[in-house]
Amino acid sequence: MKLGFCTNSTITRSLPSAISAIIPHFTPLPNPSFSENFTPSGRKNLVLRVQNLGYKGEQQPVDLMESEKEVVELNRNLYQNIEPYCTGFLKVSDIHTIYWEQSGNPNGHPVVFLHGGPGGGTTPSNRRFFDPVFYRIILFDQRGAGKSTPHACLVENTTWDLIDDIEKLREHLEIPEWQVFGGSWGSTLALAYSQAHPDKVTGMVLRGIFLLRKKEIDWFYEGGAAAIYPDAWEPFRDLIPEKERGSFIDAYYKRLNSDDMETQYAAARAWTKWEMMTAHLLPNEENIKRGDDDMFSLAFARIENHYFVKRGFFPTDSFLLDNVDKIRHINTTIVQGRYDVCCPMMSAWDLHKAWPEADFKVVPNAGHSANEPGIAAELVAANEMLKNIIKKNVL
Repeated sequence: MKLGFCTNSTITRSLPSAISAIIPHFTPLPNPSFSENFTPSGRKNLVLRVQNLGYKGEQQPVDLMESEKEVVELNRNLYQNIEPYCTGFLKVSDIHTIYWEQSGNPNGHPVVFLHGGPGGGTTPSNRRFFDPVFYRIILFDQRGAGKSTPHACLVENTTWDLIDDIEKLREHLEIPEWQVFGGSWGSTLALAYSQAHPDKVTGMVLRGIFLLRKKEIDWFYEGGAAAIYPDAWEPFRDLIPEKERGSFIDAYYKRLNSDDMETQYAAARAWTKWEMMTAHLLPNEENIKRGDDDMFSLAFARIENHYFVKRGFFPTDSFLLDNVDKIRHINTTIVQGRYDVCCPMMSAWDLHKAWPEADFKVVPNAGHSANEPGIAAELVAANEMLKNIIKKNVL
């Protein structure tokens, strides 16, 4: 079944090429701060960001290496909010139907946004990382998440099912190849998809790298991150009796799959609040409140836990690193917050070492969320860089 609503004849095509955007900024520091830029050769450059007292904007990077090529001026601001010009539902199995939407330029270069979680779903703000004049922006909710149905369903819900869904959606939209954008779990799925279908990927932007290895799961769910956020950890811990604390992942699995819905909701709220309280360098109350939304929390917690118990359905712990050769040729930028507690930098660093050809951007004053100012700026700039590459190849 292929249901959709497209209004190509009524699409607004007068979007200005230089769209003004608003992005929150940190209050400047009295001393210059440095972002770390790891070039494809693996050499580390220091890029100065000039910050003056009383100036709330952030100037373009100034390359300190005189011998390096001139810095390309890239937009680093989020684009304005836009609405989809086309939405629909695609039945991908006897059980699952996924929601999808398109926005931006219907004749532009296609880019698919892979949301996090798994189970997080998409939001309208996800469209803002892309130039709507250049890009044909495709968002979709993965199985059981967001507007996809059935809600929070774990049956036939694996990484390999999602990879098949991405291909079904690409074919349904008659897209020969596309750019892939994913953060957190979205980076996991982006790596797995591109390794399975490297010929369908024109470029990638990855953020908050998550390779779904045991040490990453143990860090966040078995007490490692508690050393930094003990106040946020205790409610997550205290839901589980002491005799079951040998494995919080397993203890939550039991409750998230209970026959009693109230037990499921209580576990889902605790699971979701733990992650939301640690996702930003500075507390974000709006994000934390998402843990109080039972519909969102149930899908987020159940699907995440399901995937983590199964180790992402990968055959080995290092599967994604072991298969980097399949995607080494793809133009890619990796963006990582230095103080990411959810997906600590060790994973991005391991990916960088295995894949030095990819650009590696470390944001020094950021945690995990794509909505943190420094990370958002690097994500927009990475898309702008790929846009420029595509334009040059067309000429």
